[in-house]
Amino acid sequence: MTSSNAEVALDTDRRTRAKEIVCEILEIELDEVTDSSLFKEDHEADSLLAIEILAALERAFKVTIDQAELSRMVNMDGVYTVLAESLGR
Repeated sequence: MTSSNAEVALDTDRRTRAKEIVCEILEIELDEVTDSSLFKEDHEADSLLAIEILAALERAFKVTIDQAELSRMVNMDGVYTVLAESLGR
């Protein structure tokens, strides 16, 4: 599945919920994160927070996301893509 197809698969409500989860874990406001801002470099996230984001997304959306996907989940665009792919399985 390509990135553009994956983004289409997530409706606005799911995108908003995913962003809320990420911002809650990173302890930042919704307007502080953009689709392309990098969690580690721009928002001081570490690997433990990345795993926490993955786990919270799994719980909220009732999906399983392989930890290998963390390398793609560096910003909201990556989260949306991985989440859409997981929901599409």
